[in-house]
Amino acid sequence: MINERLKRFMDNRCCTLLGVGPMSKNCVDATIELSNDYEIPLIIIASRRQIEAEDFGGGYVNNWSTERFAEYVIEHDQKGKIILARDHGGPWQNNFEKEQKLSLRNAMESAKKSFQVDIESGFEMIHIDASVDIYSDLSINETLLRIFDLYEFCWSIAQQEKRKIIFEIGSEEQSGSNHNQHDVEYVISETINFCNKNNLPKPSFVVIQTGTKVLETRNVGTFDTPFRIKGELPSEIEIPKMLDICNKYDIFLKQHNTDYLSDEALAWHPKLGIHSANVAPEFGVVETLAFIEILKEYKLTDLVEKFVKLSYESKKWEKWMSAESKAGEIEKAVIAGHYVFSDPEFIEIKLHAKTELQNHNIDLDEYLKSKVKKSIMRYLVNFRLVGR
Repeated sequence: MINERLKRFMDNRCCTLLGVGPMSKNCVDATIELSNDYEIPLIIIASRRQIEAEDFGGGYVNNWSTERFAEYVIEHDQKGKIILARDHGGPWQNNFEKEQKLSLRNAMESAKKSFQVDIESGFEMIHIDASVDIYSDLSINETLLRIFDLYEFCWSIAQQEKRKIIFEIGSEEQSGSNHNQHDVEYVISETINFCNKNNLPKPSFVVIQTGTKVLETRNVGTFDTPFRIKGELPSEIEIPKMLDICNKYDIFLKQHNTDYLSDEALAWHPKLGIHSANVAPEFGVVETLAFIEILKEYKLTDLVEKFVKLSYESKKWEKWMSAESKAGEIEKAVIAGHYVFSDPEFIEIKLHAKTELQNHNIDLDEYLKSKVKKSIMRYLVNFRLVGR
């Protein structure tokens, strides 16, 4: 079973597992290669906006549908080390459902169709996040009812398709603070009670706020701050309490929004016993910066200007900005860069760049992939997934 395999690996290494967002084809390739080279499990965490079923138009990453993305990863993961995971699956978790203002019933049916394709395509880890509602604020109990509906559906599809899957529950809620212990235990205990009553496997992971929050290109949460936050316990005190709850129910703690933390903060993850952590936008920013820098180095300034304009005008940076931001056009373009990698205009810019750089014996994609690998390696080392 997947759960037992991961537990044995974590126990042997005393490590923290890493979930990598598929920010680009180069990022996916880098993750697969590192996983196979070091023979370690790495989780590729695909949101519905990044990777989506063909019937919903696919996602913005490499124009991949769920079906084609899974086929690509499984084919290239020669040692079978990658765990394909759906990240934040649930109603209104893709742009289509929000733009169409789907009703709850229709949004739930849409989410189920998306989950079904995930499972049929070979996704092994299913994160059910029913926290989004475009019409009202949800109570914990309302959210749980939706989770239970989707949970039961996913398991029935897995049984029908003879697929092995594990579950992750919980929402992101990028607060930068820590979760309320009572709420965490209530969600876990209620979910396990539901699973026991319905003969379902209990969830393997629960998303818990540990004081991480990403804005622009930094982590502004409490996890990495040297200062005490009024009214809040420091992470080194709060997180062990959360881990006690997780260990009580034999469930793994999953931290989201781990991007941009310092090496010291990352090294604390296995020391504290954090089971798993997700990183995504940082790797997209790393590739974007590398693309701009190599073009500048070889005086391809016209291509830089075209790319910056395209990325900035996409406005995909808007959700990442802080209220007091002083970021200029280039900084915003860097934040949004990976969102336009599959845009026809960018593909044309990149093709021109590749042709020019070949004259200098530079393989652009290999260069970009090496930069992403270096960024991922920082986490692998600090999380004790590989040796220094």
